[in-house]
Amino acid sequence: MFIRTSQGLMTILLLLFSFHAIANSRILLLGDSLSASYGMQQDQGWVHLLNQQLETNNSGFQIINASISGETTGGGLSRLPGILSKQTFDYLLIELGGNDGLRGFPTDVIKNNLLQIIQLAKEKNIPVWLMEIKIPPNYGPRYNKMFANVFNEVASETETPLLPFFLEAIAIEPKLMQSDGIHPNIEAQPMIVELMNKTLTNAIKGLR
Repeated sequence: MFIRTSQGLMTILLLLFSFHAIANSRILLLGDSLSASYGMQQDQGWVHLLNQQLETNNSGFQIINASISGETTGGGLSRLPGILSKQTFDYLLIELGGNDGLRGFPTDVIKNNLLQIIQLAKEKNIPVWLMEIKIPPNYGPRYNKMFANVFNEVASETETPLLPFFLEAIAIEPKLMQSDGIHPNIEAQPMIVELMNKTLTNAIKGLR
């Protein structure tokens, strides 16, 4: 009887530990203005809204937003060690590269920065997702192709899941974009929330 009781107690404790671990999963979002509520208040941006929804639904994870407007892959690389030294995270989502592309940075530099960011996370045993980024077509077909290839190459070489660009369907709708044609407006944020909720939920399931 004692052995059975102990085994039952151990099972309960393991289940509780597992639930606690899932319930406290922390996703570090290393991004730029697309995730930093550019042109609006922080509580109007998709990250804040998604965290509210996740908490209400007891979804088991939350996003720690380390996004900065104007951030590049080089900037993210330089900031990441300091971020990782201060807090612990269960996952890393990289949403960087847009500003590199808009400034015409060499694609080999962008690729190398992303590779180093992923390596830093792997050294901490943090699973990584890389988000695909797209830039306007006016940069020319040659550069656009080289830029797009960066994300596929990095994902393939590091065996990192590549998530689809979250503004794919939004960027083509002028009514959902700010006047600069680059940043989504307030009306677009709930759409991003719905998309990213599904994307991250499936991404987490895929890694477990």
